[in-house]
Amino acid sequence: MGAADVVPGVSGGTIAFITGIYDDLLNSIKSFNSKALLLIRSFAWKELATHLNLKFIIPLVIGIGTSIISLAHLIKHWLESYPILIWSFFMGLIIVSIVYILRQVEKWEIMGIIFGIIGILIGLWLNTMVPSDTAQVMVPWWSIMFSGMLAICAMILPGISGSYILLIIGKYTFILQAVKTLDLKTIGIFGSGCVIGLLLFSRIFSWFLNKYPNKSILLLAGFMVGSLPKLWPWKTISIESITYLTPEAFQVQTGTANHLFGAIFAFCAGIIVVLGLEWAGNLLKKNLA
Repeated sequence: MGAADVVPGVSGGTIAFITGIYDDLLNSIKSFNSKALLLIRSFAWKELATHLNLKFIIPLVIGIGTSIISLAHLIKHWLESYPILIWSFFMGLIIVSIVYILRQVEKWEIMGIIFGIIGILIGLWLNTMVPSDTAQVMVPWWSIMFSGMLAICAMILPGISGSYILLIIGKYTFILQAVKTLDLKTIGIFGSGCVIGLLLFSRIFSWFLNKYPNKSILLLAGFMVGSLPKLWPWKTISIESITYLTPEAFQVQTGTANHLFGAIFAFCAGIIVVLGLEWAGNLLKKNLA
């Protein structure tokens, strides 16, 4: 999840969904409530650990944090040096994830399909927003906190990338630089916004997921379908627009090799990774059972 959240266009929520921990993730976030405060006040640490599902939360948070810190440099280097291969890999990952998520739909209804179409339209609308990232030196604390609230909501939704939201609002480079340099003040403010956003948003979406499971799944799948264009490997980005090209047109227009065969290989690798994650998730469920 941490590796996915670093990359604009890929959602950590997608990884949580295909590995089978999405429900546990939402329920664990929801457990940070008034009951948890009462257990803290009464020093009932064992009951608190059970209530908060710390056996799940602690390894997850450590894994996400470690991945973000360790991969921030590497992902940035890969995106700059091998953009076509990286975007091809993630396109394969997302496409097969959409198929996986649609398999979870138990009953196809008109309203569910409408929700799926709404998800596609929202994803496409987000895709039309041109990234305007800037490495600002001075950013108000409230702006950093709001960025965290907005990004974390996207990060836990399969198909919507928190990193891409940061790109759109012009904070991606700023936050990535803070992680790379371990700017604890900026990381702390951004993290506070993430916590607030998680506590507010997770309850709303968890309720919707439990109340309307099929509509929720189709909405998520729609988000992911709508997000696909921004993963297209052969594109040019300017201040005004994003232009999507064929591999041949990309090579002619940019003078850069289109790496078509490498892109196909990377695309297939993304599919294999998702199938492997699904297999690992199913194996983990059997072992826990």
